Amino acid sequence: MKIGPLNKPQPVDPALTERKTPGKPGGPSARNSAAAEGGVSVAISAQATTLAADAGDGSFDAAKVARVSQAIKDGSYKVNAEAIADKLIGNARELLERTYR
Repeated sequence: MKIGPLNKPQPVDPALTERKTPGKPGGPSARNSAAAEGGVSVAISAQATTLAADAGDGSFDAAKVARVSQAIKDGSYKVNAEAIADKLIGNARELLERTYR
């Protein structure tokens, strides 16, 4: 049985996606221009900025990834259930502390 795409891609009108914002992106002239064109003003919260900064630089240890991949392939990878449980409990505590402060 063949299942096709659920949503057919809709053609995109380039005039609707083109940005016409003079001056600095995100500056006052850009916001005024977007509002004049019927655009939407977007503000990034302090929490989102903090999360983005905490995300790191996107680098990773390629050698470690290769070692783990090889261990999974050859069946020698062992899952440390206790360490996973500890991390899950720690994350839940942190989330609850943030929620109830």
